[in-house]
Formats: sequence, C-alpha cells, structure tokens
Amino acid sequence: MKRFGSAFAAGLVSLSSWIGLAAVAQAQPPIRIGASLSQTGPYAAPGQNQLRGYRLCVKHTNEKGGVLGRKLELVVEDDQSQPAIAARIYEKLITQDRVDAILGPYASPITEAVADVNERHRMPMVATQGAATSTYRKGRKFVFMVPSAAEVYLEGVIEIAAKRGLKTVAVVGEDTLFAQAVAQGTADLARKKGLEVVFVAAYPKGATDFTAILTKVRAANPDVFGAATYFDDAVAITRQLKELDVNPRMFAVTVGGDLLKFYGVLGRTAEFVYGASQWLPELVTVRAGGLIPIARQYPGAREFFESYKNEFPGADFSYHAAGGYSGCQILVEAIKRAGSLDGDKIRNAILKMDLNTVYGGFKVDPDGFQIAHKMVTFQWQDGKKVIVWPDELAPGKPRFPTPPWSQRQ
Repeated sequence: MKRFGSAFAAGLVSLSSWIGLAAVAQAQPPIRIGASLSQTGPYAAPGQNQLRGYRLCVKHTNEKGGVLGRKLELVVEDDQSQPAIAARIYEKLITQDRVDAILGPYASPITEAVADVNERHRMPMVATQGAATSTYRKGRKFVFMVPSAAEVYLEGVIEIAAKRGLKTVAVVGEDTLFAQAVAQGTADLARKKGLEVVFVAAYPKGATDFTAILTKVRAANPDVFGAATYFDDAVAITRQLKELDVNPRMFAVTVGGDLLKFYGVLGRTAEFVYGASQWLPELVTVRAGGLIPIARQYPGAREFFESYKNEFPGADFSYHAAGGYSGCQILVEAIKRAGSLDGDKIRNAILKMDLNTVYGGFKVDPDGFQIAHKMVTFQWQDGKKVIVWPDELAPGKPRFPTPPWSQRQ
C-alpha cells in the first residue's frame, strides 16, 4: 500500500510537471512576423494577393501548433507601393516593434529598398516577390529569392517564337527595376535564339497613354512584342494595340496578365495574349497523359488553392498569393530547422534548403539567388489561361499566329 502510495504520488508529480510545462508553452508569446505590403497604390492588386497568401500560411501553421512551440502573429503595414515608405516601415518593425522575423514586401523596387534595412540588422528576409537579379549580386547575406528571375519572365514566349521561325522582337517596359530587368533579359534571350531585337523602349511609372510608343512599335513591325508590365499598363497597352491596329504575331505581358480581372476588364480583346506566371491554379489540375508528378513538384498545392478559395471567397487570385504562402512556408521551415530565432542560424538553414513548396522548387546559391524555381507561360484562350510552356507542364498548345484585329470577332 505504501509502495502504491509512493507510485501514485510520483505519478501526480509527473502529471503536475507535464501540466506545468504545457501551461508554460501555452503562455509563450507568439512569434511576431513583420512585413509591409502594397495594399494601396499601383501595386495594390498583387500586393493584396501576396498578403492573403501570408495570412493563410500563418493560419495553417498555427492550426498545426505553430513553430518552436509558439503560434505565429503577422504584423503588417501598407507601404502604398512606395519603396521609401517600405524601408521606413521595416526599420520601425525591426527597431521599435521588435518583431522576431520578417517576410518580404511586394515588387522588386520595394524589395531592393528594404534589403539594405534588413541587411543592416542581420535579419533574414525571404523575398517572396523580389525577382530582380541585381538585388542578390551586391554582396548581401540576408535576402533570399523565392521567384524565378525577372530576366526569364518571357523566356517561354521567346522559345515558342524561335521554334515557329519568327525573326524579330520588340520590347517595352515601365522604367522601374523589375520591368527593365525583364526587358533586358528578354532582349538577351531573343538574341541568343537568333532573333533580331528591332525596338526597345521604357515608359514612366503610372503612364496611361501609350500611343507614341505603340506607334513606334507598329513602325518596327515586330513578329513578337513583349511588354514588361504591372496590371494597369498591361490592360492599357493591350487595349491600345487594338485601337491603333498594331498586329504582332505574338504579344505578351508580364505581371497583371494572369489576373482574372485582366480578362474581366478586356473581354475578348485579351484573347491570344500570352502571359508569364510563377505559378497557376491550372498546375494542380494538369493530369493529361501523366505529364508530371504534380504532387511531388508542388506538394500541397491543390489543398492550398482550395483553402484560399474557402478563406477568401470572391477574392482575386494570382501567383502572388501562392508565392506569399510559399515564402511563409520557407521561413517557418527555416526557423524549425534552426531551432532558434537567431538571424545567423536562420540564414544558414535557408542556404542549406533544397525543397518543394506549394509554389514549386526552392533552392538558392550563396548569394541568395533562386536556382530551382521554374516559370510557366500561358495564353488566354476562350476566356481561360492555358499553359503552353514548358512542354512538360503544358496540357495545351499555343494558338498561333495571333490573327490581325480586323479578323477577330
């Protein structure tokens, strides 16, 4: 009886200790993750999608118990699509709000401005939408690229054009970091494939009238016309191509073309337009011919997309949402592997990563430059985005060539 009493007492102590430890874990403050996102201004549409991706990842992580035994809390401010404002926000998040970690903002120009701030504080930043190569070639140690580089956004369009014997290319883009990287990269890719670059030009951020620049494009008469855009300029350029009767055999835009409202605003004027995307919902439904092991390349992608639709009913969707979710996944995994919130330990964990997220491959070189992710090229066909490149991902074929405006319904 005495022995039983001792055992019972020991059990009570053990149970009490377990309850105490659980209570301590429960009482731990959340891990606070800071970010600025473009919720207003010209980058608002993709910025809001990226933010929804962050929020969904935080929710899912917390439902699974958090990380390091702690829940996550997202601290977000609006940078109004302005690099200088974003830099001030991150300085405040790190020095005044004392966040434990950060996630990147939207857009390459803003990522470039913020990268100096987090570098100075040795706080790793997973740059969810920082696609300009130059950001990662300046000796920085604490910024890590999630998307494919801006320079390859229109790689698929150039590949398709070369295979079909097209000869000439024109490229225009907004006079900002990302768009100019796209324009330069597209021109370089075209020359490597033997195409002649007949016209390259930049236009100011916020431009709405493209008559002058498109008149020059028409005079150059390129087989392929690529526009390094965001949403508003993607819509305006497409509309004004029709108004000015400019008829390239292939026409492509970058950011904005993959948004559902691109077709919603333009209707059948958007038909035949090619777009570049880091990720598409169509990827999770590709099954024809057993083309690719989707589940292995994009683990959890189908579940992510279904959850997004349920969590944000009626909300817009673009690859920026999947990118945001993926960036958060990468940060959480890095904290888990580091077993710490120490910036140097998280950095080392990220540099060793080679994994697939809902967004696809993630692996960076010693500069933090992405080397595993793959872009896709789509074309608007009958109101739907059809993936047409790369071949191993593409269930559809390009509708080629693009007919003149006068021959369309």
